[in-house]
Amino acid sequence: MNCGFKITSHLAAIAVSTAMATLIWVGICLSGCSGKKQTEVKQPQCDLPDTLRVATLYSPTSYFLYRDEPMGYDYSLLMQFASDKGIAVNLTVASSLGKMIEMLDSGKVDLLAYEIPVTAEYLEKIEPCGPEFSTHQVLVQPKKQSAGLINDATGLVGKEVYVEENSKYHYRLQNLNNELGGGINIHVIDRDTLITEDLIEMVSDGEIPLTVVDSDIARINKTYYRDLDISLPLSFPQKSRWGVSHGCKWLADSINAWFEQETPKQRQAQLLKRYFELSKDNGDTGVFNPDFSKGTISPYDNLFKKYAGEIGMDWRLLAAQGYHESHFDSTQVSWAGARGIMQIMPRTARAYNLTPNRITNPEANISTATKIIRDLDKSLSRKVADKEERRKFVIAAYNSGLAHVLDAIALAEKYGKNPAVWYGNVEAALLMKANPEYYTDPVCRAGYFRGRQTVTYVKEVMAFYDNAKKKIAL
Repeated sequence: MNCGFKITSHLAAIAVSTAMATLIWVGICLSGCSGKKQTEVKQPQCDLPDTLRVATLYSPTSYFLYRDEPMGYDYSLLMQFASDKGIAVNLTVASSLGKMIEMLDSGKVDLLAYEIPVTAEYLEKIEPCGPEFSTHQVLVQPKKQSAGLINDATGLVGKEVYVEENSKYHYRLQNLNNELGGGINIHVIDRDTLITEDLIEMVSDGEIPLTVVDSDIARINKTYYRDLDISLPLSFPQKSRWGVSHGCKWLADSINAWFEQETPKQRQAQLLKRYFELSKDNGDTGVFNPDFSKGTISPYDNLFKKYAGEIGMDWRLLAAQGYHESHFDSTQVSWAGARGIMQIMPRTARAYNLTPNRITNPEANISTATKIIRDLDKSLSRKVADKEERRKFVIAAYNSGLAHVLDAIALAEKYGKNPAVWYGNVEAALLMKANPEYYTDPVCRAGYFRGRQTVTYVKEVMAFYDNAKKKIAL
């Protein structure tokens, strides 16, 4: 990084040669932002660079792509900081926390925008800065239980608890079991088969009674499964923060000062609500429920017919997507910012010249959606030749974004599944993208993705469509 130091006027008064003064100036500038901890050189003050080099990791909290838009709590905070400071961001996604710290130490990046544990191990390597996160392990249990909620760790005695084998949750339960004198029935799950998010869903579905996860992951998943309780902590809190190198404490100070301002605090609170509280399922809004006995699907059948016809699509399938996107509510705005009947994302709307003041207009929204579907079909035709089979891929890509479906096709091909068949093959590969082992695979380009929502979406849209075909004329 170019620190942009100026030689102060009193240096000129020092009786040294111009060459020596220059060497001193260069030496300070090179040491100011190095990856090594500085103990003898006074910390210089630098202006923020024009471009901030940042590393992060794919994760459900930090950074991910949703409908091909970059999102994540850390990412959103980072971009707001950069916007306020008038600087650009050069973002690199590392393959692991260790690799990310190596990048910082070697001077390849200036900032790690990821929750790094504030422990003795990491304090040796980074200068913590930015937002402070506090997480702890929590019990995930159904809200409605015949015996009532477990509200104390001693209530786990005699209970069946399922966790990933050799995970931190497994070790914590073993320690807790020893502290309580035994009695917790710990069941371990092969981590190659299921991951934390799978276990949370299984608790919601009643397949297993209890599991243990980190509180931030629990909070995110509770936005999908409102029937769960995550209020019982089972460990001490662990603090984590962003980080810079020890030689760049000035950058840490600048970031900390920004986060102390009132407006950034308000934005941070809004982002916490967006990512950790708002429901991720639009659900049944009650705006309109189809009654096929009347011979119609929605109040917008004429629009679905008009624009589906322009791309050679069955209008009943387009209507099925509209129902599962918004229940035909033209005013609906999702947690991610998707809007209108067909839930079009702001960035996608701009790409198709759909202005913000028209994005919720039913005709403009449906018209744009058919153009998106047309382009997705064209892109996927190179991968899936069969038109009927390709429908499911296009529906999936509309919901998740094309990049994740292309990743799933690549994973399916690599791991012995049929890359041109959705059910049981590419849909299974899409679910794999929630597992770090697979979303960090070299064939994956779009990183982490929570695939189960898209898998469910495809099944529900196709079921609605099949039902509509039987009862509604083409």
